[in-house]
Amino acid sequence: MTNSLEVILLLLEPYRKALVGLVVESTYNWYWLVDGLMEAGFKVHLANTAAIQQYSGLKHGDDESDAHWLATMLRLGILPEGYIYPKEQRMIRDLLRKRLQLVQQKTQNLLSIQGLYDRHLNKRLNSNKLKQLTPEQLSVDFPDLNVRMAINGNLAIQQCLAQQISDIEKSLKKQLKLKPEFVNLTSIDGIGLILGLTIMLETGEISRFQHVGNYASYCRCVNGARYSNGKKKSNTNTKNGNKYLAWAFIEAANFAIRYNDTIKGYYQRKLAKTHAVVAKKTVAHKLARACFYVLRDQVEFDVNKAFG
Repeated sequence: MTNSLEVILLLLEPYRKALVGLVVESTYNWYWLVDGLMEAGFKVHLANTAAIQQYSGLKHGDDESDAHWLATMLRLGILPEGYIYPKEQRMIRDLLRKRLQLVQQKTQNLLSIQGLYDRHLNKRLNSNKLKQLTPEQLSVDFPDLNVRMAINGNLAIQQCLAQQISDIEKSLKKQLKLKPEFVNLTSIDGIGLILGLTIMLETGEISRFQHVGNYASYCRCVNGARYSNGKKKSNTNTKNGNKYLAWAFIEAANFAIRYNDTIKGYYQRKLAKTHAVVAKKTVAHKLARACFYVLRDQVEFDVNKAFG
């Protein structure tokens, strides 16, 4: 079938009464199809492709055999399903994701300028000084026109990104506020309004996570591994889960380590035993677990329970 909602609906219409459900794989472009089918009144299941294991003994596979296997799993009640985020909230969540993408690009531009200063002048500038660079200062630092043009290109993009990020944040603040059940998130050290909104929109209903470990795993705070007889045999896909929540809790960990003495002490004890990345990840893991209990039990954050 061509990727046309009208054509697909025309094909399905004669079988509407006989269809128990429709399965759509959660590929990158599923929005239009799932939304269209649901609006047309069909029962839609979003298949979690990362959790589906193809049946063994298959010598040749194609789209037809894949569709048959999806239908079989749905019929047997063993289809691993993804979460179909409500359409209206999904749009504003994606705008918040776009903000993150622009912030990352802004950071890349700053690092590029830092690299040019380091390479040509053996001079390290912090982010505040980089943001204050002027054409006059660049003329003094870099007599060569080519290097100045390279840095000016980064600065121009930097200013444009900063403006777009600011506009998006203003729009988000007008449209969004933390739901009552998410207000206690800001009691967690390291989580402010933007991170709180990110966690709210990416988490959805906390009730969809049965245990704290499920939520921590969804936030990519748990290492993947396969064990047999008490021995580690191999690694599994550690990227299963939500990369935006993973980023949010790493950001929260950075701020919490800086401003909370108890969390800073915990981080330093971990740092003495391992390297900085792992130590920071353990703080993020603790914060993710704390977030689960704060949301589930509707209580404020207690640093002593989480890090004591």
